[in-house]
Amino acid sequence: MKAIVFDRFGGTEVLREADIEIPQPGPGQVRIRVRAAGVNALDGKIRSGALAAVFPTPLPAVPGLEVAGVIDALGPGVRDVNVGDEVLGWSDTGSYAEYALATTVAPKPADLGWEQAVTLPVAGETAERALNLLDVAAGETLLIHGAAGGVGTLAVQLATGRGARVIATAGPGNQEYLTALGATATHYGEGLVDRVRDLAPHGVDAVLDAAGKGALEDSIALRGGTERIITLADFRAHQLGVTFADGPQQRSAERLAALAQDAATGKLVTAVAATYPLGRAAAAQEISDRGHVRGKLVLTVD
Repeated sequence: MKAIVFDRFGGTEVLREADIEIPQPGPGQVRIRVRAAGVNALDGKIRSGALAAVFPTPLPAVPGLEVAGVIDALGPGVRDVNVGDEVLGWSDTGSYAEYALATTVAPKPADLGWEQAVTLPVAGETAERALNLLDVAAGETLLIHGAAGGVGTLAVQLATGRGARVIATAGPGNQEYLTALGATATHYGEGLVDRVRDLAPHGVDAVLDAAGKGALEDSIALRGGTERIITLADFRAHQLGVTFADGPQQRSAERLAALAQDAATGKLVTAVAATYPLGRAAAAQEISDRGHVRGKLVLTVD
């Protein structure tokens, strides 16, 4: 099968297309004929070697954490799905490939496109886990940095769904987008503390940093300390006394199925920034590495 692999850590130039063996499902696994693979910022960090201590990656490796496609083989002990089912979930073997193995999958609603489906597993789990760690509740004000990205897009909607008010930071081109999602949008950068204080005179109750680009100091000033601040991407967190949300993922097929159903009915908005064929994975990761992407970058596999 065709797959994108990397044999050493480095920039996007280490990614190459290769012919490798089709993986065989083990106990509890399904094999998926991939239709779409999500491109996440984490993919680039793993590829670069920056997270080698956290995500040990034997080389050569196939990138990709999330997958959507059609089940074409079942491993021993699999009972709740069938060959031919359309699913989305988390890949065990890397999703930048024609076939991938997965243990946790959810059914893809017929009204949900492949590209939209694959925006949900990683971003949905990350957003929900962060909101739970922050214990965001109705009536509170949550500040989200990098709110227009894949995680931020879902976090804004899930937080407002809990009854919280969301103040969302992003660039000029994403202000109307975030307002349409239900947030109070504002620009990031110089003067942020004053802008947020004008919008929330009584303060913010919690902060979720999905940007990882120097927003922690402002967040600490707005909170008056480091409590109830979580970053998903700023590696300076520990030296500043802020929580880095690098705990174990909580992969739930049931929660993913609920998110997929909400996305299919329009209750939950998903955003696909751009799609690329599998062979252009390096170009997609290069854009992801730069940041400032609205929604999710997606690889499509014919």
